[in-house]
Amino acid sequence: MKKILSLVMVSVLGGAITLGTYKLFLEEENQQMISSTPTQQTATTFVNHSDYGKKFNSADVDFTEAADKTVHAVVHVKNVAIGRSPSSIAEYMEYMRTGRASGQTQRAIQGAGSGVIITEDGYIVTNNHVIKGASEIEVTLNNNLTYKAEVIGTDESADIALIKINEDGLDYLPFGDSNYVKTGEWVLAVGNPFNLTSTVTAGIVSAKGRDLNQGDQRMQSFIQTDAAINPGNSGGALVNINGELIGINTAITSQTGSYIGYGFAVPSNNARKIIEDLLEFGDVQQAILGITGGTLNPEAAKQNNLSISQGVYISSTDDGAKKAGLKEGDLITNIDGIRVRKLEDLTSYIQTKRPNDEVQINYLRDGNEKISKVKLTKFETFAIEAAGIEITNAEDAFLAQFNSNTGVRIYRPLSDQIEIPVNEFIITKINDQIVNNVDDVKKVFKNKTKNQAVKLTFKNKRGHEESYIFR
Repeated sequence: MKKILSLVMVSVLGGAITLGTYKLFLEEENQQMISSTPTQQTATTFVNHSDYGKKFNSADVDFTEAADKTVHAVVHVKNVAIGRSPSSIAEYMEYMRTGRASGQTQRAIQGAGSGVIITEDGYIVTNNHVIKGASEIEVTLNNNLTYKAEVIGTDESADIALIKINEDGLDYLPFGDSNYVKTGEWVLAVGNPFNLTSTVTAGIVSAKGRDLNQGDQRMQSFIQTDAAINPGNSGGALVNINGELIGINTAITSQTGSYIGYGFAVPSNNARKIIEDLLEFGDVQQAILGITGGTLNPEAAKQNNLSISQGVYISSTDDGAKKAGLKEGDLITNIDGIRVRKLEDLTSYIQTKRPNDEVQINYLRDGNEKISKVKLTKFETFAIEAAGIEITNAEDAFLAQFNSNTGVRIYRPLSDQIEIPVNEFIITKINDQIVNNVDDVKKVFKNKTKNQAVKLTFKNKRGHEESYIFR
């Protein structure tokens, strides 16, 4: 198994937050240009998966019923920004001098996308990038009625947002179970591309578990489809031929900014869990399994005389996985009865779970199949606004790379404008106080005065420490 380690440990820090540690790669992927589908300038209903797919009949596929159900539940979402602009040279000079504009109020459409009504009383799921930065949000139904919407909550990392309009008796879409979506299955994409309202396109599920940005800290697991998705489709519905919501259309790969055959949707189970968390807790409750690992590839399997060539190799354990008896060298093949072929299969499923949920892990150890129950733990983060970073707990295996037994890890920058190598440093002290976990960091900030500067001590892998002050 040690040969596998040498193949796995050639990676950067990833936000395999559902695993709790690294996102490690064993397979090289082709580089491609990825973009969110560009925006243009409390009860939910769930479907029992035991009935999923019973209506499918490849000899007699009819999209009309699903299309009719869906178009009435997909809305046009407009992101409206309200600002002021100078109306004279004097006002312009005042703005340049003071940073404040005293001109007339202006109202401008920043972008437009789609959304899906998921309850009859007006809850709507869309993409976070569709409504981000909006001063107002306008929602137009298929019957052309327009409403103001309020933001209930967002999950920027998953690009999901929940908004609401004040109306009752609305048409809505039930959630399907995305765990049971099959490659090759017929699907419809419904949205408002190029402001062409209520547009329906058809295609198939081309693949599952797609991670478009391997190398960043966000673990993704999209449904890939060849149903046409274009600018304006963001936040729209991906449905099966029963009219059940199986995904939220989110991204495309394109060198032109328009559809060239590849579209990607957030699986419905992931979106549903985020929505439920936002409604119940006000934020997203993220669970972790507690492993470091990566996708097993055929070369590694052959080198180590393994009987399988798919699964997730464990290079270290922590939290619930460690307590359950999993250890380095184990190969995860199944979780709760769902086959695990690659890392994205595992993380996508964990993203539908909450802290303290229990999952069943099937794995191979020395050629023998074993089963363990693992209790998931909570993934915790804390935003240090002054430094523009978000931190999280560091497991022992990660700290060992810095020859340290204390410190917290940098999870991600809070802005795309900030570039920091999240894998190369840990924070060992804040305001000269040793920090071991997120709770320690919270205590430091709780005890600091409002205008007190923040002193962070960073440590690199050579053991060198430097301190910086942020205000």
